[in-house]
Amino acid sequence: METKWLEDFVSLAETRSFSRSAQLRHVTQPAFSRRIQALEAWAGTDLVDRSSYPTHLTAAGKTLYDQSLEILQALQNTRAMLRTHGTTSQDMIEFAVPHTLAFTFFPNWVAGLRDKFGPFKSRLIALNVHDALMRLVEGSCDLLITYHHDSQPFQLGADRYEMVSLGKEPLAPYSKPDAEGRPLYCLPGKPSEPLPYLGYAPGAYLGRITELILKQSSTPIHLDRVYETDMAEGLKAMALEGQGVAFLPYSAVKKELKARRLVSAVPPGGAPLEMVMDVRAYREKPTGKEPPKGTAQALWEYLQTQAGSGAAV
Repeated sequence: METKWLEDFVSLAETRSFSRSAQLRHVTQPAFSRRIQALEAWAGTDLVDRSSYPTHLTAAGKTLYDQSLEILQALQNTRAMLRTHGTTSQDMIEFAVPHTLAFTFFPNWVAGLRDKFGPFKSRLIALNVHDALMRLVEGSCDLLITYHHDSQPFQLGADRYEMVSLGKEPLAPYSKPDAEGRPLYCLPGKPSEPLPYLGYAPGAYLGRITELILKQSSTPIHLDRVYETDMAEGLKAMALEGQGVAFLPYSAVKKELKARRLVSAVPPGGAPLEMVMDVRAYREKPTGKEPPKGTAQALWEYLQTQAGSGAAV
């Protein structure tokens, strides 16, 4: 039996919808249904009445719902008590950050914070976007730093989570330059000669944003996918070797652009091919039962003040 099954079950009992709970728990509906079925197999009885809509709990389900709330709260309280045993963990702010931001945005951002906010201890947990999000949902980090675009929103309820915008990040196409400084691969390409394309692996967040850029382009773009990975740093390395066009966040390429090791793959005067994303910090709202770490709370208040004043965070 896994505690996440109980969390799934509590969500289902409260939303009375498999699809809505699957969204809130950041899994597909089939995967969510399998987890509820696994819980029923463990309990040895039906917990959900599937003959009605909205979903209703059986008598056994209602009993388990009450017990689940007590069990999960007891676990939360136990974790809070355990955390008080270590002063080091109390001082350490844990950040869950997708790989791309961990390599590009995060180091410079933290360095700037230490200059303006003051010194603090931090732990970086670099993951893919989904796993970084789950760290926040499961209470295993203090802050989640991630990209946001309205076309790819995260299902984080405003009643439980709060957000601060940290800045903007353009995503645009780049290529290695030739001897004259022009891009080796210049968009839009030709139907008969598609440009070698360095793309994100299926399911990658930046890949979905890139697909939106290409879809919304006023000019047909002709690309031939020759390489893929789920990390922007991997695509940048291939682009620097002259292997094709890659859509990359500005923070990942600003040094290479300044050194003219990469250039825009869009010709001068060409239609822009970029999407501006938000870089955001999320945290779970304090409940009073488990107050946030003092340093983490002070940092959050600082970020709110900076965002409210319009200052670059």
